[in-house]
Amino acid sequence: MSRSAARQPAVAVGGYVVFEGRTWQVVAMDGSVVRLVAEDGAVTSVLAGYLCAAADFAVVGALPAVGVPQWGLFETVPVREQERALAWQRHLQEIECGLPGGPGSPGVPRPAYELERPIGDRVAAKADELAALGWSGVSPATIRRMRARYRRQGLWGLVDHRTTKPSSRTGRADEQVVVAVLEALRRQRGRSKGTLTGLRELTRQVLAETHGLDTAGLLPPVSTFNRLVRALADPQELPGRPARTAASPAPPFTPTTAGRPGEQVMLDTTRLDVMAVSDHGVAGRPELTIALDVATRSILAAILRPAGTKAVDAALLLAEMAVPHPVRPHWPACLQLAYSSIPYERLLDIDARLEHAAARPVIVPETVIVDRGNIYLSSAFRAACETLGVSVQPAPPRQPAAKGPVERTFASINTLFCQYVAGYTASNVVQRGRDVENEACWTVAQLQDLLDEWITAGWQPRPHEGLRHPMTAKAALSPNEMWAALIAAHGYVPAPLTGRDYIELLPTRWHKITDRGIRINHRTYDSTILNPLRGQPSDVHARGGKWEVHHNPHDARQVWIRLPDGHLAEIGWIHRDHVHQPFNDHLWQHLKTRIEQRSDHEQYESDLAEALHAILTRARTGSDGRPAAGTKARREQHVQACGPAWPAALGSGSTVPGLAQQPEDSARVPGQAATGVHDLDGPDCLDDLEEDDEDNDQDWSAAATGGGFGLYDAQREAEQW
Repeated sequence: MSRSAARQPAVAVGGYVVFEGRTWQVVAMDGSVVRLVAEDGAVTSVLAGYLCAAADFAVVGALPAVGVPQWGLFETVPVREQERALAWQRHLQEIECGLPGGPGSPGVPRPAYELERPIGDRVAAKADELAALGWSGVSPATIRRMRARYRRQGLWGLVDHRTTKPSSRTGRADEQVVVAVLEALRRQRGRSKGTLTGLRELTRQVLAETHGLDTAGLLPPVSTFNRLVRALADPQELPGRPARTAASPAPPFTPTTAGRPGEQVMLDTTRLDVMAVSDHGVAGRPELTIALDVATRSILAAILRPAGTKAVDAALLLAEMAVPHPVRPHWPACLQLAYSSIPYERLLDIDARLEHAAARPVIVPETVIVDRGNIYLSSAFRAACETLGVSVQPAPPRQPAAKGPVERTFASINTLFCQYVAGYTASNVVQRGRDVENEACWTVAQLQDLLDEWITAGWQPRPHEGLRHPMTAKAALSPNEMWAALIAAHGYVPAPLTGRDYIELLPTRWHKITDRGIRINHRTYDSTILNPLRGQPSDVHARGGKWEVHHNPHDARQVWIRLPDGHLAEIGWIHRDHVHQPFNDHLWQHLKTRIEQRSDHEQYESDLAEALHAILTRARTGSDGRPAAGTKARREQHVQACGPAWPAALGSGSTVPGLAQQPEDSARVPGQAATGVHDLDGPDCLDDLEEDDEDNDQDWSAAATGGGFGLYDAQREAEQW
């Protein structure tokens, strides 16, 4: 062992160490146990690892440890300075251990640098040597200063740091201009962004307010000003970037992770980029509410509503994701669970309901992550979560990155599904087509069926780049494959829900039971079950004796009332037999605004039922009235009903003479004669058109009857006066 190597920090028998503020001598070592004796005779035994990890541990007489070279920073130094620092390192190592290569290097120390010589003599000898080599300004004091820097920082301490000083972001810009630009950026924060020219003008105003009106000489040239703004502004605040409020979080964002199915399920609502035909024939963008499992990226449930998603939709979403999705009769066999990559046979033994289920996961969520919308903070939704044993975790306000997976899924739905559906609106008005409303031909119910089929066929089996299994990290898994892999580790827990459970999840109202039944928004619900309860108060005194009524906002044909024995009994609308399709409160309010409320409430309600039946029939089949606004398919159906001569009789944009035109959105009142082009149903429609054409040839001025408009004849008008 060389003499230099012996002076390296090492714990050896007979050596001295510093431990817990005292100096100890190592008297024995047995494996990892070190026996120490202090100067006052105290004896102790400690583990070697504990001894070396002590904060004040040091080996007496050892050379100071040199830090690991900071090669990343050292490479940023100019090459000339790197060579000079490496040369200093060799000279200093020769002073310390006698060899330029450092401790343990081969060779024999030169006589002037032998370790027996005092350190001062070695420093003086090195100063003379460097002076002889042409190094100017190197004195013994300089060498002692470089030795101290080398002990503290290693090789990085030998670099001339005048070459490593970072340049200022603002360069040589005037400090007053820098302050003015920062103030202009602060005023722009959270507001709509303009251009750099606008920001330059705002900076000029700030300078005028602060330093007077003469600011022409303070502002730098345009190019210099633009570089200054880019150096000072946050990348999110530059002109052309979206505005960001002061409360927005600063990146980076922590990704959301989950290790088992149902650990985190995200719920969110957005408007779909597709036009759908509502029940009253108007095209509009429906609202989509989905439940996304973070661990498998599976869309557990999806609900489409024409407008105004309610709390009951979120509550029913929870119930829908916990039960198997049935396969529709017209779906292909490959969409059944039995044909997917999921272990069907093993799951079928646990849950018999999976026999006719679609190839989609069935997961009972542990925690749902929601935003702070009213539907997710309502009592109905919280009651549903409590019933299913689900924890609710609200996302931080104004932080969309907290629900990044579900937001990205919405974008994927628009890209992979919506753009292939008739009536696609695109994501903004710049990319939108000219006649999107006329392309819409699907109702919300039909679009819901298409979406359910696409989720089963297009989303669940599709590989997702965010799904990787540790055993096959290079291959992207599909949501179904990830669910199958996680089932093996965490199992499958079925949650049987009955029809009563769904009714319990519906929103609640409180009403009295009168002699006529239960009245809700001019609708009467009655049944023989209510006979013993008419005019009687309930046992719930906190509600003034009113009865608990559950209702579905999307199907107002029946309600459910809780009887004294606790059971929920179905009470139908008195006109339910006349309306065979579900309707919601939005459609009912639309009809109420179209029909005058009369003194006879029973006749008024009957008229509403008649109008409701007509509008639902028209929305479904396109008959019994005018076509739905914005649906070209409905118009073509009526054109085909009148034969091939219909286009020849009516030109594009023309009207039938002698028939008054009604507004597109008007509803037919029962008992009132309906007029319009689409009232010409039957085989006689062509004869009527031929007679009208003859009338057109004889006299156009008398063409408009029953409220129509003809051509203005000045001579005939003068004769009337």
